[in-house]
Amino acid sequence: MNTNYLENNYLTLVGKVTGEKKFSHEIYGESFYVFNLEIPRLSGNSDIIPITVSERLIKEETLQEGKKLLVKGQFRSYNSYEEGKNRLILTVFAKDIIELEENENEEENEMVKKDIITNEVVLIGYICKKPIYRQTPFGREISDILLAVNRAYNKSDYIPCIAWGRNARFCQNLEVGVQVKIVGRVQSRTYEKKYEDGTVETRVAYEISVGSLEVIEEEDNDKEVETENQQAV
Repeated sequence: MNTNYLENNYLTLVGKVTGEKKFSHEIYGESFYVFNLEIPRLSGNSDIIPITVSERLIKEETLQEGKKLLVKGQFRSYNSYEEGKNRLILTVFAKDIIELEENENEEENEMVKKDIITNEVVLIGYICKKPIYRQTPFGREISDILLAVNRAYNKSDYIPCIAWGRNARFCQNLEVGVQVKIVGRVQSRTYEKKYEDGTVETRVAYEISVGSLEVIEEEDNDKEVETENQQAV
């Protein structure tokens, strides 16, 4: 199967730099940094999303506190071995970063409030774990999905997604291996990790909030090839 890795995982984020950048790693003499991007929600709250970027895409002043940026890239995952356990780490890998001018124009501010193109991600991947369907105490329907998205060099990103309402109901019947296309937004949320000794640690989780989901029907190429071979014989 031919895969365009720029089409099965891409996102656009608009937000402001918050905090200071940190050195992440170096590959073949190219340094990468991580910084946080604050993206407003309709509710008035914000998502704080980690961005990984090459030094070759930025200038010294690009990642200054409060700088408004347009980030295009991919949502990626990797495993980190911590405290004797593997932990899934999620980050946005920036392919392009553009500095945006601050504009006090009321029309532009209204666009931001409506969350237009400020936070959108498109993923095409495979259900790799049976979705977990549940209802909140207030009756809200939720399904947790783990999506495997192919990447170049035989790698995959494992992206947690959360669906709501009728999408949640639909997802509960999806089987492992089904290919789907998801359009949604990257979100962050805090939760408490409780340990056996009674201590509590506050952590941040990152996931895709599903806006739309569709099942991709695979083309029956194998049957076509088989028919052609039979005809040839």
